[in-house]
Amino acid sequence: MFAGIGFGVVVLLLAAFLAAALRVLREYERGVVFQLGRFWKVKGPGLVLLIPGIQQLVRVDLRVVVMDIPSQDVITRDNVSVKVSAVLYFRVVDPARAIIQVEHFLLATSQLAQTTMRAVLGKHELDDLLSERERLNLDVQKILDAQTDTWGIKVTNVEIKHVDLNDTMVRAIARQAEAERERRAKVIHAEGELQASHKLAEAAEVLSRQPQALQLRYLETLTVIAADKNSTIVFPLPLDVVGPLLRHFTGAREA
Repeated sequence: MFAGIGFGVVVLLLAAFLAAALRVLREYERGVVFQLGRFWKVKGPGLVLLIPGIQQLVRVDLRVVVMDIPSQDVITRDNVSVKVSAVLYFRVVDPARAIIQVEHFLLATSQLAQTTMRAVLGKHELDDLLSERERLNLDVQKILDAQTDTWGIKVTNVEIKHVDLNDTMVRAIARQAEAERERRAKVIHAEGELQASHKLAEAAEVLSRQPQALQLRYLETLTVIAADKNSTIVFPLPLDVVGPLLRHFTGAREA
């Protein structure tokens, strides 16, 4: 009887030992093993055997982490207050440093991303923030990657999601855009007038060499007016016809 009880106790102890000693790590997991408080090695994936009470294992996920950066109050270089939110993509490339060099690397990376984004965006004007997001994303990503390298973390991408402006600034931007469109319209109209003046000058030069062509233009103009069924027709009278009459009457009055 006592032999049976002893055998049962041995089996239970062996089961407890195996439960405490065996760990199964997935393909995307690594285990940082500490032996008597000192770093020993990184193990995994698969089955890992530990010495209970002597060795401890800390699991580290190697998959890409998608972290939302909360909306940050940013004052741009031209003194415009905006709220900017972004998303951060990073992964652990060195599990040992991620556990040993920093406490709670997820929280540390999140806080560093927030402060870095405020510092980088504050050096640029609002127009750059709205139109050059790709360049700003790359600047923030490079700075974060350099600072988190000692933690064994690789920042793969940073994307600015939303730039929130107050109503006053939105109206100011709308007025600026409207004024810019009006300026472009005036410039285009002036360029059209300039091109038309060049063409008219060329046409006048051609007509001056062939006076009969001007009479044909008169007849064509009358044809166009008559096609509209107008009750009033304005007939252009050539100056070479009016000129002699004016000189005749002027001479008669002086006499």
